[in-house]
Amino acid sequence: MFKHGLIPLVLTYLVALVLMVMPMPASIDVYRPDWVTLVLLYWIIALPHRVSLGTALVLGVLTDILLGSVLGVHALGMVVVSYFAARHFQRIRNFSLPQQVILIAFLILIKRLIVFQANVFIHDAQFTSSYFWPALTSALFWFWLFPLLRKIRRRFGVV
Repeated sequence: MFKHGLIPLVLTYLVALVLMVMPMPASIDVYRPDWVTLVLLYWIIALPHRVSLGTALVLGVLTDILLGSVLGVHALGMVVVSYFAARHFQRIRNFSLPQQVILIAFLILIKRLIVFQANVFIHDAQFTSSYFWPALTSALFWFWLFPLLRKIRRRFGVV
């Protein structure tokens, strides 16, 4: 009925969505990593034949709903970043972990810029420098998240 390993895949997405809306103190909330995009990028790089732009669109819309933002804003950012990752997944796989961290920081920054520009276009959002901190924290969490998700993928045979 289900494709092999679908349940662990979906559970990682659900955990990432929960981490995106989990209450945090305001002083550290501005540093919250972009969990959904991180998990999505891992699965696109690891399983490009299984996780695609459609998955990015669905997760982006779910993120918009959970965060209460305009529908499609995060979806647009995720689809653009996911396209790059899907197009170059073979190269990214061959990067060392520090090289991947730099690329992930850049991709999250691009996604944040797209979301910010869409918000400016829709309702004149104001720029604050703290808006881009999640790009740095997301990159730092990639050091921890990449091996964890690879272990989950191998342990549960997600193919």
